[in-house]
Amino acid sequence: MVDRFNDGLLTPAETSSCLEIPQSTLTSWLKGKAAGAPLVHQVDTVRKGQPSVPFIAVAEAHALRSLRSLGLRMSEIREAAAAVREAFDTPYGLVSRRIATDGVDIFIEHGLGDLRRARDGQAPIQEVVSDYLRYLNWESGDDFPSSLRLRQYPDSVPVVIDPRFGHGRPVVAANRVAVNAITDLWEAGESIEDIAYDFDMAPEQVDALCRAVVRLAA
Repeated sequence: MVDRFNDGLLTPAETSSCLEIPQSTLTSWLKGKAAGAPLVHQVDTVRKGQPSVPFIAVAEAHALRSLRSLGLRMSEIREAAAAVREAFDTPYGLVSRRIATDGVDIFIEHGLGDLRRARDGQAPIQEVVSDYLRYLNWESGDDFPSSLRLRQYPDSVPVVIDPRFGHGRPVVAANRVAVNAITDLWEAGESIEDIAYDFDMAPEQVDALCRAVVRLAA
């Protein structure tokens, strides 16, 4: 069983690629701190190049990307992260299930000013928080997410990062088959219909998935 908090799941480069975050941005988040803890957590590795980003940190980076989409400065992002962490008494506050019920109020109560609505007319922070929460999945009774849906893949075939399957690589949510296992067969010349049969998927889902991977690689 992979420990979501203490076992490295992905390298920083893999995390950056999966979440479509510039590697320089992720590096600054790994080095930055809020409320005495890293903005995005990282674990020590025995050898260089080993996975150092645990699943919980992948979820944190996803949350921070959503805040960054508001055009917030790093100082504002650190302030927002610190507010939630201190209120929930956990270094992982931005991905706590509790933020779904009272997290938005916490942002406002801590006087973060223009976090309520972006200066340039983008979505209010409540909508941004709601948006990133819908990509996180929690098991019943668990305060922290168990998987993260990747928003760059089509809704017709949801793709997730789930530390229990695929060694952290993106997998199809419905059958937990690695995305590259499907696309490798397609690139090798297997028909959409045969791949769909092998993995208990609709041909339309396989086609949409392969098209998405081609688009992302372009």
